[in-house]
This record gives sequence, C-alpha cells and structure tokens, in this order.
Amino acid sequence: MKVFVNGSFDVLHTGHLDLLNYAKSLGDFLHVAIDSDKRISEKKGADRPFNSEHNRAMLMSNIKAVNRVSVFDSDEELINIIKEYEPDCMIVGSDWKDKPIIGSQHAKKIIYYERIIDESTTKTIESYINRRQMHR
Repeated sequence: MKVFVNGSFDVLHTGHLDLLNYAKSLGDFLHVAIDSDKRISEKKGADRPFNSEHNRAMLMSNIKAVNRVSVFDSDEELINIIKEYEPDCMIVGSDWKDKPIIGSQHAKKIIYYERIIDESTTKTIESYINRRQMHR
C-alpha cells in the first residue's frame, strides 16, 4: 500500500516521528512532500523556515520510515505530486477535519492522524526564544 504525507517539517520533533512511523505502519511505501522555503515564508512569515528545504529534505530522507521525499512550491505542484503517486491513503492531521485538503481527490482514502504528543515546530521555536530571553 502506498502512503502519502505532506507538511513543512521545519524543525523535526518527536511528534513528526510519531506521525511518520504511524503513516509507514499503514503501508509499504511512504512518500513525504515538504513545503519549499518560499511557500513556508509566504504562509508563516519572513523569519521562517528555520531550516532550509535542502536540510529538511536531507533529514527527512534519512528517517527510516520514509521512502521518498519531494519538495513542492505551490498547491498545483502538490496536487501533481499526489496525482502522479496515486496514494492508497493520505495521512492528514486531525486539525484538518472539515477543511479542504489539497489533492485529496487523488488519494483513495484520507486518514486523520490524532496527535499523541502535543508538539509543534512553532512551540519548539517559541520555547527556545523564551529560554534565551530568560538567560540574558
């Protein structure tokens, strides 16, 4: 079974690993698509991403659960990646329930992933900034 996940994966944390391991447990081949630097900056602000798309792709491709990594710059590119891959299932965070999911029409099934570990890249970065400010 072919499984698909996409996201920014800017600062990898255990929540990401949980998601990727869960996705891989559902199939034989896991394709992960990551947002380009340009796309992250447009969505999250000029000070993001924290890690470059090259570094994020390199880290992602070295995670045991991941079989393929691609980078996308637009909704259209994401749709084309999904359409070409033809996933049996697409794993999406539960925070996307009742929201439009880009490319979902090209996946046979959508599975919502419930976060087990309450981590996020934004929380990780904010925690780091707060710790730095406390120690000044």
